[in-house]
Formats: sequence, C-alpha cells, structure tokens
Amino acid sequence: MASSSQAEPSPEVRQEQFEQGVAISLHLWLSLTIAVQNNWGGPSSADKRDWFAGAIAEMFPSFVDIAAAAESDNQKTTKSSASSREEPLAEDVEATLLQVMWDEFEANIDDDSEVEVADRIMKVRAQCAVGNFDLVEDLRRRWLATKGKKVVVEETAGGDQETDWESDDDDDDEDGDSDVDMDEAPALVAAPKEKPPPEVDEDGFTKVTRKKR
Repeated sequence: MASSSQAEPSPEVRQEQFEQGVAISLHLWLSLTIAVQNNWGGPSSADKRDWFAGAIAEMFPSFVDIAAAAESDNQKTTKSSASSREEPLAEDVEATLLQVMWDEFEANIDDDSEVEVADRIMKVRAQCAVGNFDLVEDLRRRWLATKGKKVVVEETAGGDQETDWESDDDDDDEDGDSDVDMDEAPALVAAPKEKPPPEVDEDGFTKVTRKKR
C-alpha cells in the first residue's frame, strides 16, 4: 500500500505539470508568438499571454479538487462542486483559443493551428491524469530550444509571407526580453487588457491577420 501511493505523483504535482504543459503549448504557438512580438495585445502582450495560459488551464477541473472530491465521496460526505465539473472537449479549447486571440490580440487565426494546440493540450491533460509527464518534458525541451530566438516574417512573391524562428541575441526589440525571459518554464499570471497595432499574414505554417476596424 505504501509503495503504490509513493510511486504515484500527487495531485498537486499533476496539476503543476499540466499547467506548465498548457503554458508551454501557448509559448510554442507561432501565431501567438507573432502577436506578442508585435504587441498586438498592447504593451503588456507577454503578460496577457501568461494570463491566456491560466485561462485555458482553468477550463479544466483541478486535479487537486478532483482528488479532494473523490475522497469526500468515499467518506460519504457532501459532494464537492469540483467533482461535478466536466472536462472540456477539444472543440471547446479550440473555440476559446480563437476567441481570446480575436478579443485580446485582434488576430484572426485561419490556418487551423488552434486545432493542433488544443490537441496537444488534451494529450498533456490525459498524460498528467495518469502521472505521465513525458509530453510535458518534451514540450519543455522544445520551448527551451526556441529561447533567444524570434519569429521572423518575410514577404515572398505575391505578397505572401513566410515564418521562421531566427536566432537573435541582440535585444534591440523592446518586447524581445519579455518574450523569452522565463527561467525554466512559462508562468501563469493575470494580465491587463489593451489593444494596439501591426498586421501580419502568414502562409504555410502559420497565418495570422489583424481584426478589421
């Protein structure tokens, strides 16, 4: 009995790993990275992205609350509200990703990249639920490999634009620091709301357009 309980990660660890997986997934989303680098969400775009990650994580019931509710039910006490919360569907996550990008960054995502991000988050959720953090570790390695790099958008013939990660050690962009200043992994925080400029349209891997006024 002691060995099995020791082998399993605690609900707190599972929740922490899940939240990290969500945050890193958003940091690896090129559409969002472009929006943050260009301050589409205002001067606090990087903070807004961290708030975004927290909002997505909060769509799911906390593993800590689920464990507490299960214990409560086992003891025949009143059912916790957390136990009645249902897991969101991938479609719900996709819709929220699109809505926040539109509302907070004035970006219309029309390359279906939100489907990939939502799918990744759902896989992270499923793995963390059983105490498996392999995908989170893989995402963390990928994220660390992009630190110090910026997404560059280059015009091609026909007005289309291509996107790529470019190593950039000169921090001459005011938002360069805020985009890659995490130590080990992204954080989840609250963010203010503001809405400024640029317009970028990407072909192929990512395509982002600003909301028309």
